[in-house]
Amino acid sequence: MHRLDVADPGGGAPDPHDQDPHDQHPHHHLPPRPGRALRVGIGGPVGCGKTALVAALCRALGHELSLAVVTNDIYTTEDADFLRRQAVLADERIVAVRTGCCPHTAIRDDITANLDAVEDLVERHDPELVLVESGGDNLTATFSYGLVDRQIFVLDTAGGDDVPRKGGPGVAGADLLVVNKTDLAPLVGADVDQMAADAARVREGRPTILTSVRTAPAVTGIAGWVRDEVARHALVGRRA
Repeated sequence: MHRLDVADPGGGAPDPHDQDPHDQHPHHHLPPRPGRALRVGIGGPVGCGKTALVAALCRALGHELSLAVVTNDIYTTEDADFLRRQAVLADERIVAVRTGCCPHTAIRDDITANLDAVEDLVERHDPELVLVESGGDNLTATFSYGLVDRQIFVLDTAGGDDVPRKGGPGVAGADLLVVNKTDLAPLVGADVDQMAADAARVREGRPTILTSVRTAPAVTGIAGWVRDEVARHALVGRRA
C-alpha cells in the first residue's frame, strides 16, 4: 500500500490506516451540519496555477472568512512552504500532506491522510472554509466527496486549447472549472473563445471562469463563487 504522510510545522507524520472508515460513499456529498466547514478541493494538471489560486483566495477571503488549507505534494512540502512565505494565512492554518503516490490516490482512493489533516485543522481552528489543494494530476483527477463538498478544477491556456474539448471527469464534472493564464494565450497560440465554447459544451451548464491569477490577483469571480458556496452551505447546515 502507498504511504501517505502528513507533514506540518510541528513535525511528526502519522501512518495511514489500512482502510479509510470515512470514505464509504465516495461519490456522494457529505450532509451539511451546523458549524461544519465547507471543504473545497482544488485540482488540475501540474503548473496550471493551483497554488497561486489558493494564495489568491486566501488573500481575497481571509478578511471575511476563517480559512485553513491542506496542500498535497508527492515528496515535498513545497506548496505549503510557498503559501507560508506569502503569509496568506497564519502558518499553523496550513498543513502539507506528502502523498508518496499519484495525487489522485490521496484525494479519491485513500483519503485518510488528507481527511485526518482537514479534521485536525477543523478541531484546532474551527474554520468556515477549508481549501484542499491536490498535487498536479491529469484530467481524470477527482476528489472523493468523503473529503470535500465542492470541487474546482484548474486548467491553463498554455496546456493547450484542446484540453476542454477532451473533457474527462475533472473538466466535465467539477463544480467550477477555471481556465487560468489567459494572458499567455496569444503567446502560445491558444484560442480562449474556443476553450470557453468547448467547456460550455462538455460541462452542461456548470460554471466556467476564464482568468489570469497573475494579472488579476483579486480573482473576483472565483472568490465570489466560493463566497456564495460558503453562504449556501451554512444556510443548509442551519436548516439540517
